[in-house]
Amino acid sequence: MTLLLNILWFVIGGGAVAGLAWLVTALLLALTVVGVPFAVAAARIAVFAAFPFGRTLVDAHIVGERRIPGTSLANLLWIILAGWWLWLAHVIAGIGYCVTIIGIPFGFAHFRLAAVCFAPLGRRAVPVG
Repeated sequence: MTLLLNILWFVIGGGAVAGLAWLVTALLLALTVVGVPFAVAAARIAVFAAFPFGRTLVDAHIVGERRIPGTSLANLLWIILAGWWLWLAHVIAGIGYCVTIIGIPFGFAHFRLAAVCFAPLGRRAVPVG
């Protein structure tokens, strides 16, 4: 079921566009030295945005990684640089998909992506279950 939802998401649910938006954000941020950590986080989220079903995002310390000092401050800077615009796009898409009964799972996926728009640094995608 997860594979089917991911395929439908990628083709008609906005997965290709969402993944591309996060990837373009990553590429733009990678153009500057200061933006490289943000670019790495955005590229990580781009893969999750393309195929979100069957996985969830958790803090890095939950999977055994050390959290880098200053991540919270960096996430605040991220909101100003890119998070706001990605959040707005995911919320609008989520509302649009939730208007139809068939689109509700896709709308919820956009809302999950909207939530990560405010703090992508220090997040890892892990399988659910």
